Amino acid sequence: MDITEKILKEVFHRLLNIEPKEDVIKKLRSIIDGMMDRFQETFELNSIQKQNTFRAIICSMFVHGWGMGMHPYNSPDQNIDDRNVEVRVSKDILIPLEHIKSLRYIKKDKKGRVKKALFEPDQNERVRNQINGLLEKISREKWGKE
Repeated sequence: MDITEKILKEVFHRLLNIEPKEDVIKKLRSIIDGMMDRFQETFELNSIQKQNTFRAIICSMFVHGWGMGMHPYNSPDQNIDDRNVEVRVSKDILIPLEHIKSLRYIKKDKKGRVKKALFEPDQNERVRNQINGLLEKISREKWGKE
């Protein structure tokens, strides 16, 4: 484990009190190490201590953002004002995020344009429908009601 991974784990623990997964640490490490390479000449990072301090600052910024929900695993349906999040699919079409999450299948033509899209209800709705179907069946069988 290199110094960036150690700093990331420590900052995740101290700021968010969580243990991040190894694949997340490895992805963030490559981003942070890339930033360190780019900033090496911009700032005077001529000692190991200065490099590690700067690395810790960058790690803290990433982890703080992570804690605020700015990470790839956070995709809420509403923004902080409780308005539905909409995603621009083309210049004229806005689709609510819950519809995009329910997208299950896309068929494209030879030019890569969407020809057919299949949307499914979410898992909770499917379970509710199955339960309601079973209750209706039991009701018909036991009491002869529709």
